[in-house]
Amino acid sequence: MSLRTIVVLAVLTGVTGSPSVTIRPEADPAALSAHPNSVPETVEQTKVFGQQEVLVEEEVEEDVMATGELNPSHYPAQRAAKVVQHYLNNRYGSPYRLFGLQSVHSGNAENVTDSERKYQLEISVQEIISNTSEKCSAEVLFASAGRQGSARVQVSCEELLKINTSAQEEAFYQQYKMNQSLLSAETLPDSYGHIEPDMRPLWHLGTVASSFIMLNESTENTLYNMAQVANITQLPTENDQLKFDCHILLHEMVSQEIIHWKLQFTWTPAGGVKVLQMEQLPHCQDCEKPPNTK
Repeated sequence: MSLRTIVVLAVLTGVTGSPSVTIRPEADPAALSAHPNSVPETVEQTKVFGQQEVLVEEEVEEDVMATGELNPSHYPAQRAAKVVQHYLNNRYGSPYRLFGLQSVHSGNAENVTDSERKYQLEISVQEIISNTSEKCSAEVLFASAGRQGSARVQVSCEELLKINTSAQEEAFYQQYKMNQSLLSAETLPDSYGHIEPDMRPLWHLGTVASSFIMLNESTENTLYNMAQVANITQLPTENDQLKFDCHILLHEMVSQEIIHWKLQFTWTPAGGVKVLQMEQLPHCQDCEKPPNTK
């Protein structure tokens, strides 16, 4: 079948603002098709904030369910590799550790049972904040079409996981744990792709939390990318966790849909991000702005 092949090499980063200030620029999802996170329509390579590169190749004839050795730049290998990125962020991401797919070196796919397909990959992964890269081996098991279940991932990236961010994470945790006024922020990034530098940790947290959804929703026929934190609000809590309500926009790049999700999650330096609740919001073709879900 004829498909447009999209290679997404890393996720966006960038953020800031004062913890006691509510940021209220308006976000226009209609403009997200031209947003740096979205896929350009022309064949070109684009750098976003010095952190993300998107490559769109000419249309090629290929089998989405290809078996055997895969072209590293084509959809099947790229979609499986993107799931590895979501897995790493979901399991190991933090306000100061964020992973992006840098490149796919090789891939192989096979039917292992009637209900599962296995992808074996050699990929380069970047820890975006420290700008550190490593070549990693990964295995992704997808449930076959019509079967329930999220992708299962195994990956070996020992050196990236040794990066020590505990001091920054503890300082961030203490800052927001002791806040007298709870933080509220909107449109990270804004319609111009801008995020204030001191809000980067919140953008990273939203991205890490969204990885839980993208990992859960990914199949062989999807390619998810984080588009925007529409709003994020710190909630009061009686325990030692930081707790947030968050409304995020995901870009499903195969269908070109912007999908709205509302989620509630907690974070601690020791326990990482834990998603407590998530809800996909109704699709609204006529909506010009994200609904205020705070």
